[in-house]
Amino acid sequence: MQLHEETERDWWEVEALYDLCFAPGREALSSYRLRDGVPPVAPLCLVARDRGALAAAIRHWPVRVGAAPALLLGPVAVHPTRQGEGLGGLLIREAMARAAPEWERVMLVGDAPYYGRFGFERLSGVEMPPPTNPDRVLGHALVPGAWSGVAGEVRRWCDGLPPETRGPILPE
Repeated sequence: MQLHEETERDWWEVEALYDLCFAPGREALSSYRLRDGVPPVAPLCLVARDRGALAAAIRHWPVRVGAAPALLLGPVAVHPTRQGEGLGGLLIREAMARAAPEWERVMLVGDAPYYGRFGFERLSGVEMPPPTNPDRVLGHALVPGAWSGVAGEVRRWCDGLPPETRGPILPE
């Protein structure tokens, strides 16, 4: 299995994997509104290939929770023929290890029983755009205490920032 940063050449194949793994209309979810017009954090968008075939992919996007920068994990997908092999966990752990030097916190919308094994817990006081179920808003502190006192609406990375401060996509 080879892991590497997603490239432009991977993009269509990764999108096809997401279409295969998720329900039609996935782009209508609230998390996609937070990604609209914002580039992903490229070093944290990874693909897993086995003998050239795409087996799994993960992406991360910058967001703000109140004034605090955070990573929005997702989507993460594993090809149906490769599910149950631990590839999703491999990508999650690897991406979080790569994120730790630059980012303090990661969040996602997902199932607590699955993501809990990677240290994700329910975030109270963090408000995703509707109609997100608050019980599915989970976070993981890459730095101890990074979620302490962080609350508010989750917004696109660039919303509310003056144009000259909107890049690069790294936390302050």
